[in-house]
Amino acid sequence: MSGITMTTVESGARPEVGRTAARGGRRRGLRFSAAAAVAAVGAAAVLTAAGPASASQFFGGTLHPGEQRCVQQYAGYQVRADGRATGQGAKFKLQYQGVTVPGTGSPGLVAAWAADLRTVWGTFPGAGYYTACVTNNGTADTNVRLELKTDGEV
Repeated sequence: MSGITMTTVESGARPEVGRTAARGGRRRGLRFSAAAAVAAVGAAAVLTAAGPASASQFFGGTLHPGEQRCVQQYAGYQVRADGRATGQGAKFKLQYQGVTVPGTGSPGLVAAWAADLRTVWGTFPGAGYYTACVTNNGTADTNVRLELKTDGEV
């Protein structure tokens, strides 16, 4: 078995970890390091087969006047974006394929904003990458939070 040593332990006997027991000229038992290597290879195979994971995208921080931050994520059937801003507020928008989705841009500087597009409501434009942006169009710094969730996260 290509470099792996096996050990058989009789009931009541204690195996020696990291060593092989010689009995009758044969090596028996599985060395601890070899067992760990086999387990690691198996775990890597399972994780590779699991596919891509999705997690909501988030930005939180201070924006100076004129600054913009965006987060992007793929959506297959629904997307939701939420934003908050302090002080004078901020301008928010949700884009699909580089174009602002009609009705999702805030009317100006706002303290809270949300956009929710779903297939079941007939408001979801299609599968692809969505980008949520926040811009400080005010004259003072503002603290913002921007979150983008898609599909099963919504």
